[in-house]
Amino acid sequence: MKFSDIYGQTDVKRRLIQSVQEGRVPHAQIICGPEGSEKLELALAFAQYVNCTNRTETDSCGVCPSCRKFAALVHPDLHFAYPIVKTGDKNVVCSDFATEWRDMILHHSPFSLNAWLDFIGAENKQGVIYAGESEEIIGALSQKSFEADTKVMIIWLPEKMNPTCANKLLKVIEEPVGKTLFLLVSDNPEAVLGTIQSRTQRVQVPPLTSADVLGYLAAAHPELTEEQRTDVAHVAGGNLLAAEDALSASSDNKEYFDLFVELMRAAYARKTKQLLEWTNKVVPLGRKRHSAFIDYMSRMVRESFIFNMKQPPLNFMTGYEQNFSLRFSPFVNERNVMGLSNELQLAARDVERNVQPKMIFFDFALKVTMLLKM
Repeated sequence: MKFSDIYGQTDVKRRLIQSVQEGRVPHAQIICGPEGSEKLELALAFAQYVNCTNRTETDSCGVCPSCRKFAALVHPDLHFAYPIVKTGDKNVVCSDFATEWRDMILHHSPFSLNAWLDFIGAENKQGVIYAGESEEIIGALSQKSFEADTKVMIIWLPEKMNPTCANKLLKVIEEPVGKTLFLLVSDNPEAVLGTIQSRTQRVQVPPLTSADVLGYLAAAHPELTEEQRTDVAHVAGGNLLAAEDALSASSDNKEYFDLFVELMRAAYARKTKQLLEWTNKVVPLGRKRHSAFIDYMSRMVRESFIFNMKQPPLNFMTGYEQNFSLRFSPFVNERNVMGLSNELQLAARDVERNVQPKMIFFDFALKVTMLLKM
């Protein structure tokens, strides 16, 4: 991948390119920022640029043998680690999913963690970089480079690393063998082991601008009218994944919206029987979709609060979400917005900890009945 393939992020590209040209590339970096901001793409373009044999002042050449192999993700000195799931009792490592990983990047980018887990058939399991992956990483990086000047290890979502795995990597990250470049691509760098954070340099990636998203949509979806692209770019809020979700009008998002509306109406009316019925509808979604639903509710609470504050430029909702917020937003205000957000965070934590889902969602529903009356 070349830098020119990435929409926007001009300042980040310039910083990465300049570090190579000045010969001061930190050997371990965390490339972090919000979801949908092309962090993984930046890491791939940077890795290709570092090892390009005919790079220019602005990009890799794209045609040398190194570039062609990096672009196809088959270079022997390009290594990856990413969240995976166990299959039965078998111990698995990332290389067991190497074919699927290449396919995902080459044909399904941009993508989220949930999309990746769906692609590999996770069946509601949480993605993890397991403890055994540390031996795979150390083993791969202890060898001499096959072709490239610099070996590259890209760890996607290091916050998903098993603590044992993370601790075992401390020494190799601090003192790598030979010329090695670690690129940790993170949605939530504060969740990465502190001792790993201290050994890396942070590269902060901002959300894309509306103009960047418009450029992406024009290239990826030429069938859209200019008006449609403008609407989608506004809803996306600088997030390419949100743009794709808005375009697909996925059944998941519509289902989450309907469940959110049902909850808020039953909670406002304090109809306990309907809240229990609502809980029984949510429970079968499974843990992975429980997390996604809580994320969706958090977004709707935020958007409704901003809608209530009459700040349209800061609102990122679909048409049907806006229609509901016209009536609902007055009930999300400065007296209860933090309470609602805190309860959603607690629910998300309980889902991660495998608490019984009926307890999580019925308790949350009861809390909402009190908070909406504030």
